[in-house]
Amino acid sequence: MTISLRNRPAGVAATAAALALSALAALATASPASASGPAPATALTPASASSAEPAAPTLPHPTGPYATGRDTLFLTDHTRTDPWVPAAGPRQLLVSLNYPARPGTGGDPAPYMTEEEARLMLAQRGLDGVPPELVSDTGTHARTAARPAPGRFPLVLLSPGFGTPRATLTGLAEELASRGYVVATADHPYESTGTQLPDGRVLTCAACDKVDAQPDQAARREVLADVSAGRADDFSFLLDRLTGPDPAWRHSRTIDPRRVGMAGHSIGGNAASSTMAADHRVDAGVNMDGTFFDPTPVRGLDGRPFLMLGTDPGHGPDTDESWDDAWARLDGFKRWLTVRDSGHFTFTDIPEIGEQLGIEDPDAPLSAARSTTITRSYVTAFFDRSLRGRPARLLNGPTPANPEVLFQRP
Repeated sequence: MTISLRNRPAGVAATAAALALSALAALATASPASASGPAPATALTPASASSAEPAAPTLPHPTGPYATGRDTLFLTDHTRTDPWVPAAGPRQLLVSLNYPARPGTGGDPAPYMTEEEARLMLAQRGLDGVPPELVSDTGTHARTAARPAPGRFPLVLLSPGFGTPRATLTGLAEELASRGYVVATADHPYESTGTQLPDGRVLTCAACDKVDAQPDQAARREVLADVSAGRADDFSFLLDRLTGPDPAWRHSRTIDPRRVGMAGHSIGGNAASSTMAADHRVDAGVNMDGTFFDPTPVRGLDGRPFLMLGTDPGHGPDTDESWDDAWARLDGFKRWLTVRDSGHFTFTDIPEIGEQLGIEDPDAPLSAARSTTITRSYVTAFFDRSLRGRPARLLNGPTPANPEVLFQRP
């Protein structure tokens, strides 16, 4: 399989979407294929030859004390027209809500993604013959219709990368829920390879087409900045529907609206800073390996904490100017961490799924176990500190247990 999972220079035509599609396609087959995009590719190979049909992967079990439940919300914002397909009418969101649950309650494990969503990702890469259920049947741990645990919990918003389904952040969402957070992960309409709505309609990536249609890199960057700013509008609307006077979620009473954080992967990480700049209800943010197409405001984020967690060297100092600029502007508690041997999808479910299917990426040799442990540990520590006031020694400096994690710029 020919593919690169590393982050690429800002503005390469539909780079993020192409990488997301290629990565997920690679999970389903080791047959030769070629990745789109002009960036140099890295060989992705099966770890061992086998004629046995691979089993569907399973996400690592959450490590917190709570069982977890999951609900799904389909919301319509009648105050906005969809920016990518105005003819579609009002902006809509499909949201997964993971939450701390009472043990032993609920039904079946929540699905990872629909088979049609998986099929679209594979078809986009010319892999129509690969059974899409290999990805869609990935095992999760949250139970549908579980009863919420007693108490009120901080809320964390999650935003996926451009062209990437929200499902790829499921492992992090389940981990945070097991640690006592309500987690709302959004699919942004027309910004993913395929989002299947409750009525069966499937929305594809019109935003990707718009990026591709731009005449140069500067124009593509402007569109991607619009993606990030538009997601800020999405999450402000979502906060209204989760914490306002007429909440859309049946278990909204479990959310403490005074403690809200946001994290995202790739452009979803940029959206975390965009949302904080636009909505003061968001108290803390995490950017996982995303270029700041929409710059952090010159004024900063009014002293609110922010974590930049990236690949090394892809998001080390002086390798992405937008990160250097953001770092200089952030005016609250801040950390800039990079992870050795990581790739652009290290902070998602992709390493776990790929490794279980026997796929290796020589360009990102960090193991799935370490990818999962680092992502969960540092993101949770940051939100524990920022939203709960708990000590987070992990963020004080390098530790022997995590030699891959580098602290950049004091």
